Amino acid sequence: MERLFSYGTLQQENVQQSNFGRKLAGEEAVLTGYRLSEIKISDANVVKQSGKAYHPILIFTGSVSDEVKGSCFWLTPEELAQVDRYEVAEYTRINATTKDGKSCWIYAASSEVSADL
Repeated sequence: MERLFSYGTLQQENVQQSNFGRKLAGEEAVLTGYRLSEIKISDANVVKQSGKAYHPILIFTGSVSDEVKGSCFWLTPEELAQVDRYEVAEYTRINATTKDGKSCWIYAASSEVSADL
């Protein structure tokens, strides 16, 4: 199983049902060294699933005083691949560590997007 830190639309039950066919059970988690920003989504299918044209996006700061609260979900490798297909090009999947010291995957702003936010 893969541990995924979620802070945005993947916390919505309708997005979970659309992508995985089930509601995900999660645990509260905190990610340090990041802040939230927002981007406009141009992929019509993603906007339809989430019901939102603007989505939150993680920006790396490296500062321990910056924290983002979210949830961690356990996904199968196939479900994680589905998230790769759901997330638009402005996001990149990287490995990170939550405040409690546990490893997880996150979707953060790609380097091209970070420079603009």
